[in-house]
Amino acid sequence: MQTITVYDPPMCCSTGVCGPEVDPKLVRFAGDLDWLKERGVRVERINLAQEPGRFVENAAVKELLDRSGGDDLPAIIVDDTLVANGRYPGREELAYFVGLSPKPTPLDLSEQVKELIALGAAIGASCAPCFKVHYDKARKHGVTPEAMREAVRIGEAVKAASAKNILGLAEKLIGSAEPKASTGGCRGGARTAEQKSSGCC
Repeated sequence: MQTITVYDPPMCCSTGVCGPEVDPKLVRFAGDLDWLKERGVRVERINLAQEPGRFVENAAVKELLDRSGGDDLPAIIVDDTLVANGRYPGREELAYFVGLSPKPTPLDLSEQVKELIALGAAIGASCAPCFKVHYDKARKHGVTPEAMREAVRIGEAVKAASAKNILGLAEKLIGSAEPKASTGGCRGGARTAEQKSSGCC
């Protein structure tokens, strides 16, 4: 029977459901480990906050700690071999590590898909030069305007969600107050000529 050992970074629990917010990544990983157990794989999880001594017992894990101070955790060990670190692998990859499935086929993205991803990322980053470059590349590779519009829509949705989350965090930490009436630019004052020419608010 193979053994997979997960050396977790410091956390209150490994399930992902404790604390103020549920961590879907940890919930998914815990479910995948249960799936391995059902197939006869021995699974062990070790938490740095609870069992720090166990981390120095394994040479590969100790090397990770010495190198990054814990930033490379989690470390995934199958028997005595380090197979992954710094991330929680998905079920397909875990199954490959313990011999339950063949090696996952690498994802081969077409140039069209790559440019659509880049367009969405440019919207999310509010990078006009980036968008222009990848718009030209997308056209060169035959991407349709409809597909580009969908990439823009997705990028804008991600950007809006990010803005909402950071505003929610700001309100939670410093509280909310009625905004004062603006007298000019978006900072509440008249914009200078330099700001107008640069597009700065």
